[in-house]
Amino acid sequence: MNIDPNLHQQQGVRHLKRVLGFAPMVEEDGKATVHLTAEDWHVVADTLFHMNTPKEILPEAILGSKLHSETQQMVLTTAGIEITVEMI
Repeated sequence: MNIDPNLHQQQGVRHLKRVLGFAPMVEEDGKATVHLTAEDWHVVADTLFHMNTPKEILPEAILGSKLHSETQQMVLTTAGIEITVEMI
């Protein structure tokens, strides 16, 4: 199956890859917090939770994700780190 993500989704996937690359540098006891600008945070949130993005185009390292709109946080679960993504 060949999936052609739109530009918004492509940007969201790029941001997710950067989050995944940065998280190990700030990880403590299996948890990391990564901050994104408001614009980038919304692109990632759209990609993960609002655009029916096929799992096949998301980074394989992401095993699960949750959105906490009230606190403007996303939590990404990977094999080794739970990553909280916050908006600044």
